[in-house]
Amino acid sequence: MNPSWTYLLIAIAAEVAATSALKASDSFTRVVPSTITVIGYGLAFYLLALALKTIPVGIAYAVWSGAGIVAIAIIGYFVFGQALDLAAMIGIGLILAGVLVLNVFSSAGGH
Repeated sequence: MNPSWTYLLIAIAAEVAATSALKASDSFTRVVPSTITVIGYGLAFYLLALALKTIPVGIAYAVWSGAGIVAIAIIGYFVFGQALDLAAMIGIGLILAGVLVLNVFSSAGGH
């Protein structure tokens, strides 16, 4: 695997962790989740910048945001007890399908 894709995957994981910690930070009133949020976003953007050296920005951002949306929705459901109705699940499925199409079928991804 191209190192840039590894950077992007780790960046997505860091962003998802940071966003989850942001919810747990209670508007930055809790120190540990707030610290995780700041460090996680910093790491995520640094790794995204590394990934953008070889992955086109449109593709990288589509994968970043799509994967992040899906992961955060799943975490919101299981960890924070947030409901997902049928429309939300269909929308998330479409986002996931778009990310898969970009990565599997598009030559724009630089694979």
